[in-house]
Amino acid sequence: MRLDQHLIAEMIAPGTRVLDIGSGDGALIDHLFRTRQCDARGIEIDMREVTRSVAHGLPVMHGDADHDLVHYSDDAFDYVVLQRTLQAVEKPREVLRQMLRIGRHAIVSFPNFGHWRLRLQILLSGRMPMNAVWHTPWYETPNIHPCTIQDFLELCDAEGYVIDRWLAVDEAGERAPWRRSIRLANLFGEQALFLLRRK
Repeated sequence: MRLDQHLIAEMIAPGTRVLDIGSGDGALIDHLFRTRQCDARGIEIDMREVTRSVAHGLPVMHGDADHDLVHYSDDAFDYVVLQRTLQAVEKPREVLRQMLRIGRHAIVSFPNFGHWRLRLQILLSGRMPMNAVWHTPWYETPNIHPCTIQDFLELCDAEGYVIDRWLAVDEAGERAPWRRSIRLANLFGEQALFLLRRK
């Protein structure tokens, strides 16, 4: 599993109901089922990943976060997870609203577009940055709404979401020592994770 998936799993209480949006190959669902005895399921837009997950016995459905969350009932899950998908959905604000309607908690991870290396690449080259996370050219990227940690905080504030926990990490797996300072996290964190709930 990726680092953000391990950190997400640590935020989820054992024996709970979990929906993983953008579940990919189902690695997080499998981990939650095996190690935390969760009733975990997923939705994934890429049919190849759905097929792979189902072939491994994982409960993953083909679906789209922008359109299919409305079909779930209120409070159907304890946790709704959106792993590295926020920047790729058409309507991030509405997806977050739906997540916190159908789940008591939402866990969101996303690559931080405010990282200093990305800022420097834009400043020096005048072009969209490329790195291990943002690794496709601008004209092929699925990332249509890149955001910074500060952008996400402002959205949560505007929507009235409570942030129970947050952290910023780098791709190498180190938790950022600046995790207590949101300004430094916005500058040095390569990816961010947030545990949210409604007021």
